[in-house]
Amino acid sequence: MSSLRIRQVKSKIGGTSVQRDSLRSLGLKRIGDEVVKDDRPEIRGMVKTVSHLVTVEEVDQGDE
Repeated sequence: MSSLRIRQVKSKIGGTSVQRDSLRSLGLKRIGDEVVKDDRPEIRGMVKTVSHLVTVEEVDQGDE
């Protein structure tokens, strides 16, 4: 199973409450934070909500 490396590159200031909640649920608190999450539909949905604030790349389990 692959994973997603998600990095916050823009601020959540000025975003909607749904966008702020999605960032928090992903584990991102500030610009430059990076998390690795399993590639699941729930995670993809949260990433789509904040796609303008984050960068995403797919990684294999061995790359972590």
